Amino acid sequence: MSSLPSPDISTSTTQQTEELARHVAGGLSRSPKTLSSMYFYDDEGSRLFQQIMALPEYYPTRTEYQLLSTHCAAITEALRPADGSPFYLIELGAGDGLKTKILLRYLLAAGIDFSYVPVDISLGALEGLEASLRDELPSLRVEPVVTDYVSALQLMATKPGRKAVLFLGSNIGNFLPHERLDFLRQLAHPLTSDDRLLIGFDLQKDPRQIRAAYDDAQGVTSAFNLNLLNRLNRELGAAFDLAHWRHYTDYDPLAGVVRSFLVSTRAQTVPIAALDTSFDFAAWEVIHTENSYKFTAPQIQELATETGFRVASFFTDAQDYFADVILAPAR
Repeated sequence: MSSLPSPDISTSTTQQTEELARHVAGGLSRSPKTLSSMYFYDDEGSRLFQQIMALPEYYPTRTEYQLLSTHCAAITEALRPADGSPFYLIELGAGDGLKTKILLRYLLAAGIDFSYVPVDISLGALEGLEASLRDELPSLRVEPVVTDYVSALQLMATKPGRKAVLFLGSNIGNFLPHERLDFLRQLAHPLTSDDRLLIGFDLQKDPRQIRAAYDDAQGVTSAFNLNLLNRLNRELGAAFDLAHWRHYTDYDPLAGVVRSFLVSTRAQTVPIAALDTSFDFAAWEVIHTENSYKFTAPQIQELATETGFRVASFFTDAQDYFADVILAPAR
């Protein structure tokens, strides 16, 4: 296995901590207070999310897994170059690669010439993925990159051949509508008309089923949300007492969005050493930590058009719970 050049890890860590500090300073000064879900995924957050994906209530992972298993041949044919030339399969937010291995095994078995480029901001997640791939798929060419998504695509744009980019799961739903547009336009910029982007979309369905997926009976989702405060304690020298915080979530079927919060159960003041300041919280005041939007097929088509893509292929499961959609740059 080989590795693309990646940023110096110590420098990258320092920059990430500085970015986190700026984000927290701004987010906790707003009304209502807010923190981005992108900061859920430190090493512990990534580990907890692996547990969430196995929960009985959390349908997205197993549904997309079944979808990829059913449509594997058609999806890989839509992603690979028609002339059989080598290409890069680039995954944004690779995690443990559970679902991606379906495609990887198919491509290897078919003798298709490609390199797999997993991208993640979590070094621990990438190291775990690389180790599992070494054991399970030793012939696979892997070039892991520890950086953010846009930087990775800009780096890969200098490489010859098709880029088939994966953004699996329902991660696109974590963006606010205007952020979603900006993000996809940024992804589109380094892609050529020959490249492809596969995005997973959680589709609108029974509101009760959606809500249960984000508030499981075992409390793993709660631990995942609360881990954000642990991260601030560890990385920024904050003093959040988790005994006085609770996880809360709900689903709005009109807006098609799950919203998650951290709720302060008492009036409290929390110092954050890295910011040299403290933040006051009233009893039952919330920090908004996550949005998870659910989509309809017309909304996906409109999103593609607005961000410079066209829908090349649209794959769903038998129950229409989830869609993996292949987009091609419209230019």
